[in-house]
Amino acid sequence: MDLQNTQVIAAPRSEVWAAINDPDVLKRCIPGCEEIERVSDTELDAKITLKIGPVKASFKGKVTYEDVREPESLTLAGEGSGGVAGSAKGSADVTLKEVPEGTELSYEVRVNISGKIAQLGSRLINSTAKKLTGQFFERLEAEFAQAE
Repeated sequence: MDLQNTQVIAAPRSEVWAAINDPDVLKRCIPGCEEIERVSDTELDAKITLKIGPVKASFKGKVTYEDVREPESLTLAGEGSGGVAGSAKGSADVTLKEVPEGTELSYEVRVNISGKIAQLGSRLINSTAKKLTGQFFERLEAEFAQAE
């Protein structure tokens, strides 16, 4: 599954960069995120519970920051296991660009899913992924609205 989009966030690039590197902000913004902990400068451990169609699963996994070019871009690579529900492995290339309205955040996500969840069909998985991505950006924007 591949997803890509661009979102403008009404905040300076340095603040958006700090937010996407802050485990507390990520925990509040990632749908279903129950725990997230920084293990090192480049690695996070996370626990996320999601419902995709009839399947509800808790995933435990790692996220690694790669190809970091502060404050312009980074790649988030991750993998997680949801037990019998399946597993997911993927990466997201994230780019931040200054624009008059604030910061343009572009992303390109590639994910491979296996197990029960993969059997649900690509249409359901893609629509759920788009919904979850939309929720993430709504919450991220709300983080900056609260700061004003």
